[in-house]
Amino acid sequence: MLDALLQHTYEKHFISPAIKATGIKKVHPNLLTLAAAIIGILVWPLLAYDHRWIALGFVIGSGVLDTLDGAVSRASHRSSATGAALDLFSDRIVEFSIIMGLYMYEPSRAFITLMMLGSVLICITSFLIASQFSEAQSTKGKVKKSFTYSPGLIERSEAFILFSLMIGLPSLFTIFGWIFTGLVFTTAFIRMYQFAWQAKG
Repeated sequence: MLDALLQHTYEKHFISPAIKATGIKKVHPNLLTLAAAIIGILVWPLLAYDHRWIALGFVIGSGVLDTLDGAVSRASHRSSATGAALDLFSDRIVEFSIIMGLYMYEPSRAFITLMMLGSVLICITSFLIASQFSEAQSTKGKVKKSFTYSPGLIERSEAFILFSLMIGLPSLFTIFGWIFTGLVFTTAFIRMYQFAWQAKG
């Protein structure tokens, strides 16, 4: 939801100036995607060994690189299906690593972190189902209109904000963990409801 509302402003005032000032436009966006994934994966061992403030910095760094790769790909006209697939794949790896790190930081969180992982699994499945069937139906000409879906109650921005709060405020982990889980599950069910409604329309 925040991605759709703030992405243009964020890229205009922060990302675009950074690209122009640093010459990072010359770097292949896939390398930035891989860097975001590696930094995100390192959150797992950092939390496991109780380096939560460093882990928090890595979460933020991974999130920044994740927005930077898309902006660089557009600015350098290097957008590709391979890049989009790599970005989607690395996003899930980073989310998995952060959630596993949150579990390793305090194993008594097992149930909530399991619910968080389950919500992510169901949400990404709902996204893939809706997009796959929509594309197939449009390609085969079985429907007259394409399907549209809401951005969702929780996207990368909201997820990373909640991850940061879980790391920075461990005493409130349970609250933020359930908020994350509830928003992700709700997003998945809303997406499937929209798909079913539009499919029969």
